Amino acid sequence: MDLGDPIAKGNTAKIYLSDSKIVKVFNDFLPPGEAINEANKQKYAYSCGLPVPGILDVTKINGKQAIVMEYVKGETLGDLFLKDKEQAEYYLYISVDMQLKIHSIRPDREAIEPMFNKLSHQIENAEKLTGKQKSVLLKKLDSFTYGNRLCHGDFHLFNLIKTDNQVVVIDWVDSSAGDHRADVYRTYLLYSQVSIELADMYLQLYCDKSGILRTNILHWAPVIAGARLAENVSTENSERLLRIVNQHG
Repeated sequence: MDLGDPIAKGNTAKIYLSDSKIVKVFNDFLPPGEAINEANKQKYAYSCGLPVPGILDVTKINGKQAIVMEYVKGETLGDLFLKDKEQAEYYLYISVDMQLKIHSIRPDREAIEPMFNKLSHQIENAEKLTGKQKSVLLKKLDSFTYGNRLCHGDFHLFNLIKTDNQVVVIDWVDSSAGDHRADVYRTYLLYSQVSIELADMYLQLYCDKSGILRTNILHWAPVIAGARLAENVSTENSERLLRIVNQHG
């Protein structure tokens, strides 16, 4: 099947627009159930009433795992921000409103992966962490007491598409049921990679709107930074993540 040229590329997949549908074709190195796993998470978010593209099919295309989903016409808030950085606070404000909506959902624990399991697995598989660092982080994770909230896991302006009448949330592969403060720190960590000013603006907006203390979010810093090391993202600075692990550990 010829899908033409991809409209976007990520760490795990290429995205195509074909017959007014989005086709996400996964890279070969991913485990066999990756497409089904992501599709189920997105279906669950959709079932919660969130603005999420509907899943149309999970299939194989040219021997590769693929998901076919609704096409959402619009621009990401990230692209809009890059066009006019003076509007940063406005776009972050919109994003925080959506993140709070996601965090208001208390998911069925059987329906979505527990955050504890996800973070534990990532920390254990982070090759750049020593055995001692892993032990410290896992003990810290085990000591946390937290509620049960729906967390996106990769929430940032480029995963929010602004259409004519709403904002749609995409890319649910990292979603889990866990502590919303951990999810907020994850977003803060992603923003701070490119701009500490943007990260601080985001965190202040979330704290102001939610009433959660900044210190309670930063409490998650070493665990989330340690878990991110397992992702081996080429654009991420592993030394930066290790500094966070050591500073807060």
